[in-house]
Amino acid sequence: MPRFKHRITQALSDRKAQGLYRQRTRLDRCQQMIDCQGESLVNFSSNDYLGLAQEPALIAAWQQGLSLYGTGSGASPLVTGFHSAHHELEAQLADWLGYDRALLFNSGFSANQALLFTLLEKEDVLIQDKLNHASLMEAGILSPATMRRFTHNDMTALERTLSRSNQQSPESARMVVTEGVFSMDGDLSPLADIKRLCVNHHSWLVVDDAHGCGVLGEQGSGSCDHAGIKADVLIVTFGKAFGLQGAAVLCDEETAEYLVQFARHFIYSTAMPPAQAFALSKACSLIRADQWRRDKLQELGDLLAERVEADVDLVATQTPIKPLIIGDSDKTMAASQALKDRGIWVSAIRPPTVPANSARLRITLTAAHSRADIDKLATAINEVIHD
Repeated sequence: MPRFKHRITQALSDRKAQGLYRQRTRLDRCQQMIDCQGESLVNFSSNDYLGLAQEPALIAAWQQGLSLYGTGSGASPLVTGFHSAHHELEAQLADWLGYDRALLFNSGFSANQALLFTLLEKEDVLIQDKLNHASLMEAGILSPATMRRFTHNDMTALERTLSRSNQQSPESARMVVTEGVFSMDGDLSPLADIKRLCVNHHSWLVVDDAHGCGVLGEQGSGSCDHAGIKADVLIVTFGKAFGLQGAAVLCDEETAEYLVQFARHFIYSTAMPPAQAFALSKACSLIRADQWRRDKLQELGDLLAERVEADVDLVATQTPIKPLIIGDSDKTMAASQALKDRGIWVSAIRPPTVPANSARLRITLTAAHSRADIDKLATAINEVIHD
């Protein structure tokens, strides 16, 4: 036991010395506005891109779901946890996103891990973008497959990795995994090019579209639709543009049945509350119908780019994620605090979440923001960066 205690104490001390110690902040309210210790700040760190987490129609749908189904599912999906609300949501997602089947999970983390742990075997080769989410990287490391990583969005590197894999293990099954939108940079994966390489090298393409579904594509159907391709497997999560929580894996009929039979995250976890699935069906309908939300995001993004001064290193993106690269972790933390002092909440993102020397303010816009909010943000950024 003392060895564990020493290890814990030393690790915490090292983390503090590196300036990377993380702490939670207790909030009383957190959507478009944050109430924190008696202060009210405009929130520019939410992934609620479409503003649905505070949409009255969605709140009413969840309340209706609670009255219909109660608070919990009561069991795993293969016992008694699969309700009509789950079935209807899965059918709605499959129809909207163009797949045979959808399977529901309690988080994007569990969906990603269930997929990779279940599909990959020892002889297989997994190829991932270096900036993929931690859930994908951890699943790849812990899976029995051989994992290779390619330089972020570098198609020459991906083709080289696929070709080498073909030569070294011609009989191996290959899987390329990427995100549709990368959460820390807000940039898009070149999905059309990746799909072409996957077809040429007989590899499956898996796309985690946590930050793209709802924001990009026709009716908000995501990064793949935006790029004009279809992934072999698509993962969407509900904690971002959907304004709720959970995830779904979309795939063909046979792959879905394989996951039902063998995916331990699916088999042994209590199913999401059916009331939540009922509310998610309403979220899907709102996303598809409310083009004005995506139009407003574009308008607010253009306004921010216009208002921020030219020498501020705000990265231009096609998404609501607008990173402001500072580099040094201490300076980034100081900038975040200076913005809070001006009534703006923007989280500082530091290594190991992002590469060394690329600490940043991760600014996210939502359809719930106003033009006045953007003006306030831009003014505060200009003052803090030039202070």
